[in-house]
Amino acid sequence: MAYQNAYAAYQKTNVNTASQGRLVVLLYEGAVKHLKAALNLFGQDDKLKPGDIEQFGIHLQKTQAIITELQVSLDMEKGGDIARNLMSLYVYFNEELMDATISHNKSKIEFVLTKIDDLAGAWRTIANSTANAPAAKVANTLNIVG
Repeated sequence: MAYQNAYAAYQKTNVNTASQGRLVVLLYEGAVKHLKAALNLFGQDDKLKPGDIEQFGIHLQKTQAIITELQVSLDMEKGGDIARNLMSLYVYFNEELMDATISHNKSKIEFVLTKIDDLAGAWRTIANSTANAPAAKVANTLNIVG
């Protein structure tokens, strides 16, 4: 119990002190975690056991909530084409995950996981490259103000 409290406090501090870029990375990492957890519920026959369906749905709902948070964090005015393209991707990801929730389609989840993981890597690079930059430079680089 004490370990869980300490870990929760660490996570809260990590989020509260993170830069904008790092917060985006944390969101992507959370999505990856839940997508992998949903995929791990599939058996060797690529089917879900009846007892795992609820947990499967919870993981996909949490992923969709994270993707929605990424959507609302986009600054469509400052972000230009990149923000519009990300918005289109996020809408598509949520549609695919909604369909996967209903149809239990493993390949749709794998596809979204691959793309989210790619985006996480790109944001990790951005966050790392701006971590030591002066505040004015960072402000001009990241356009995710919600």
